[in-house]
Amino acid sequence: MHITIATVDHTHLHTTMTQRRNPIFPSILQHTFYPHFVLHLLLLSLQAWWGCCHPQCLDYKPPFEPRQPLVFCKEYSKFGCCDVEKDEEVSLRFYKIMENFDHTGYMTCGKYIRNILCQVCSPYAAHLYDAEDANTPMRILPGLCGEYCSDYWQHCRYTLSLLVEDLGSPLQFANLTAKLEEDLREFCNFLELKDKQYCYPNVLTNAELNANLGLVREDPKGCLELCLQEVVNGLRNPVAMIHADDGTQRFFIAEQLGYVWVYLANGSRIDRPFLNLTEAVLTSPWAGDERGFLCIALHPRFGAVKKAYVYYSVSVKKEERIRISEFMLSPHDENQLDHSSERTILEVVEPASNHNGGQLLFGHDGYLYIFIGDGGRAGDPFGKFGNSQNKSTLLGKVLRIDVDDNDDGAPYNIPSDNPFIREKGSKPEIYAYGVRNMWRCSIDRGDPASGAGRGRMLCGDVGQNKFEEIDLIVKGGNYGWRAKEGFSCYDRKLCKNSSLDDILPIFAYPHKLGKSVTGGYIYRGCQMPNLNGLYIFGDFMSGRLMSLKENVTTGEWQYNEICMGSDQTCRFPKLINTYYKYIISFAEDEAGELYFLTTGVPSATAKAGVVYKIVDPSRRATPGKCSIKPSPVKIKGKLIHFHPKEEFVINKKPALATVATPTTKKPTKSARKPIVIVKPPMPTRKTIRKPPLVPAAPTRKTTRTTTSKSTALTTKEPLKTPPARKIKPTPVLMTTATTPAPTGYHSTVKAATSARNAQSPVISAPSSRRHLPLPQYPIRSTPEPLISPKSPFFSTVESVRRSHMALDQITNSLPPRTLTTALPLRLKPSVSSFKPNTHSINATLLTFQEDKVWLGEKLETNREINQVHKRLRGRGRRRKLRTGSVRLVSANGLTDRGRVEIYIQNEWGTVCDDLFSRRAGDVVCRQLGFTTALAVMKRAVLGEAKTSVRILLDDVECEGEERNLLECKRSRVGRHNCSHEEDVGVICG
Repeated sequence: MHITIATVDHTHLHTTMTQRRNPIFPSILQHTFYPHFVLHLLLLSLQAWWGCCHPQCLDYKPPFEPRQPLVFCKEYSKFGCCDVEKDEEVSLRFYKIMENFDHTGYMTCGKYIRNILCQVCSPYAAHLYDAEDANTPMRILPGLCGEYCSDYWQHCRYTLSLLVEDLGSPLQFANLTAKLEEDLREFCNFLELKDKQYCYPNVLTNAELNANLGLVREDPKGCLELCLQEVVNGLRNPVAMIHADDGTQRFFIAEQLGYVWVYLANGSRIDRPFLNLTEAVLTSPWAGDERGFLCIALHPRFGAVKKAYVYYSVSVKKEERIRISEFMLSPHDENQLDHSSERTILEVVEPASNHNGGQLLFGHDGYLYIFIGDGGRAGDPFGKFGNSQNKSTLLGKVLRIDVDDNDDGAPYNIPSDNPFIREKGSKPEIYAYGVRNMWRCSIDRGDPASGAGRGRMLCGDVGQNKFEEIDLIVKGGNYGWRAKEGFSCYDRKLCKNSSLDDILPIFAYPHKLGKSVTGGYIYRGCQMPNLNGLYIFGDFMSGRLMSLKENVTTGEWQYNEICMGSDQTCRFPKLINTYYKYIISFAEDEAGELYFLTTGVPSATAKAGVVYKIVDPSRRATPGKCSIKPSPVKIKGKLIHFHPKEEFVINKKPALATVATPTTKKPTKSARKPIVIVKPPMPTRKTIRKPPLVPAAPTRKTTRTTTSKSTALTTKEPLKTPPARKIKPTPVLMTTATTPAPTGYHSTVKAATSARNAQSPVISAPSSRRHLPLPQYPIRSTPEPLISPKSPFFSTVESVRRSHMALDQITNSLPPRTLTTALPLRLKPSVSSFKPNTHSINATLLTFQEDKVWLGEKLETNREINQVHKRLRGRGRRRKLRTGSVRLVSANGLTDRGRVEIYIQNEWGTVCDDLFSRRAGDVVCRQLGFTTALAVMKRAVLGEAKTSVRILLDDVECEGEERNLLECKRSRVGRHNCSHEEDVGVICG
């Protein structure tokens, strides 16, 4: 169970994490003990032991190296989850606890308390606190190894309450801790982490875990495991993505059809194209057509020299040509080129429709580099030696020209140091030759610290029928084609007579790995320090992601394949671990972070293109180091907001199989045949999926078409359209004959609770203060109980608020408790006052105005207001429900949590959890009179509705400030592809 994060906004999950940091076990104190429930809860907690863990912090992000060494938790100064500020926070908490001790107790117990507190700084903190799975309760204390726990109990057992009392109301956990502190077995069942590798302190000394700690994770075959973040989707063969390097963090993404779009730093797209050449561009909808709009480059001083250069195919009098043109920025809109300003810089006749090249880029010298293919067909059959070896033609070459100061004269000048400028019969524009069809080149920014490698130009050159190669471009270099292909001879006669100083590739791979290389970039970004110096590229046909790392001593480049991390490795918010197969191009942003562009259907007219950001989940930069504030952009037109289509790993539901049951029923008319999606194997280690802990439920209805996607190692796959929406398989029905005796952290809490249900409290004393009555909550009618195998997590959170209130009241009547250890201690327990919760039950506390609400279609006036009245607590009057009213339905009648139901068109219905975020939860909670949503619980964790209750809303996406869910972006009322297994729940606060 592993969750990680990308460097984008994660308010929802951070808030969920904050809510789960509150003590868990008070919610269990007054709960009935169900053996089958404990079994499910135990199985959930055991998933961490079965899986292979990954470094992760409690904030759902990878560990890091602090900018300054830590003072208190020194052992985590080189790599962990704390910066100096967090370290100081831990230190203050430690010394506050130690104020209760005399010198002897300080010396005896200080080391245990310090070590336990410092585990929030461990790089494996998420595992120690059982926080990887957001659907299970997080531990309030880190998991200890058995022997260490025994030592702790032997010397300082009675300090347990000091570690937990400041996490809630003082003395709140007196009943539980008193019982645990008296029994070694129960004490360690509560604190012990059964995984002997990852429990404290073994996790510090485990050689296997710490050998490669903080490095890019490798699977057993040496494949580097990375994750992805979906950035843009719905593109038509995205061929290029560039930035202006002007501080705005804008992206300019070109489609093969002839459009260039502007995307802002937040992922939104401007609805007006930056450039539209669809009328001029020569292309077709045929899959694999190499013609079209192929590249765009902005002037390196775009802020001052407002020019852009484009490379596209065009037909002139039925003759196919490559055209390089110059455009000026519109004087009226900084996000649009002046289409009337096109000036042709260069045209080259194409003898065939393939091998068009297609790269434009500016070098650090300020010159424009143009990469043109050999003219097409197979084997460069033009002339005696082919176009690539013929320096009197521009085909099969790397060109370099000077486009500065060209407003009043020729469209470009020849740099004076071009290598063949004085060679008779050679084109002066040629910078290098002997290339076949270079597809995607890049300039190395250089090492951030030393600057090593700065200015190097690397290209992927597509091979003929045996090898694909990566080349380092140098001035005047001959790259061997057609004499050589990769390191081998292609035309043996030419190869035998070729020059010995031909430039060999830095890497070449055979066609069993891929058949069409896509050149990439050397990573020089800030967010993922492990990737620095790694050249990442791919293959269009096989879908492989690959990498090269230079050995600075030998000059050789070491190859490593890149595969997608398992669900555990990529279990971070906003991250995914699958991508569309056809890798078209790579890109980097202003900060040097790396992206690649793919499609599921390689056609210029198919909206199957996606842009992914590459993410290393094993290590991140120090928090705050890479923060960038984009410069403002003046926008004319509208913004189209980005909505990811891929399912995040953190929200993935397990792949389930239908299990046959002994009884058979005659299928009803409404029964649907399950839809099964078979994914191709991922290039990762095998991941064992655990059996689900929920009984069978109706198969989710699907009316939208979907197809499977390829992953990195899929080499053969028919062309398929990308999935329009995820499809959730039918859950498996589990039956249990017997219930074994549970053990461990969660079950110890439950066992202690069960024992107390049948006896008086462990600590009780008369008080001069009158006991306040426990708050009574009216029980709402609900279709079914929430305590079931379908919702194992709910019982651990559903009564947090009620039990907190009760225990706060009890606290006021308890006498101060004297804590002792095996050695003398001086303790000063504190007491906090009880603050009653003032939230009332009112499903329609905030009402709407009398104006009509848009429901995809206008509602009739006589249907807008519900005529069913609800009796308010403590009052006899009735109140009309308005369209859009919401309520939270729970088995125990809790006011602050439950399944979200909404009133539309004279009926109450549920809301599907697809795309439902904390912002949407905020809208619900504020409408009910609360401040915010503490958590949004998906997968019907807070209860399912009966089949007779309709699902009224799906795909709800809110900005957070709407008055009700009907004002949010969503599907039309009643339109969905969900089942009640996906009813969303909200916990308000």
